[in-house]
Amino acid sequence: MLTITPGLSLDESELQLDFVRASGPGGQNVNKVATAVQLRFDAAHSRSLPQDVRERLLRLTGINLTAEGVLVIDARRYRSQARNREDALERLAAIVRRAAVPPRPRRPTRIPKVAKEKRLQEKRRLAERKRLRKQPDPKGLKDL
Repeated sequence: MLTITPGLSLDESELQLDFVRASGPGGQNVNKVATAVQLRFDAAHSRSLPQDVRERLLRLTGINLTAEGVLVIDARRYRSQARNREDALERLAAIVRRAAVPPRPRRPTRIPKVAKEKRLQEKRRLAERKRLRKQPDPKGLKDL
């Protein structure tokens, strides 16, 4: 079990870890040993996550999410397989931890009376300016 928060943990059977060859520094070791880790977690169908956390996680992950709802984390920061595995698990835990926090409800704010009055005065001023720019009616007739 991968513990995310005291009340939330992921079943390790839901995680799929693949080890692939990494690029970058490491000399001949890079060509021989598969040190990079590709962690796959089926977030859309996880039984370990509550529904609300799952929905927030799917919205949060963005580009790391496949069309089927599988979260893919690529860890190749370190030269050892064990450290990359730890890094991938920690990054997954951080993402799920962020999704586990419910957003604060938005409280609509009231527009102050002064602000409303100021806006209306500005509208009246602009309307008056435009009215003064108009050409006078040639016949002297106003809106019949």
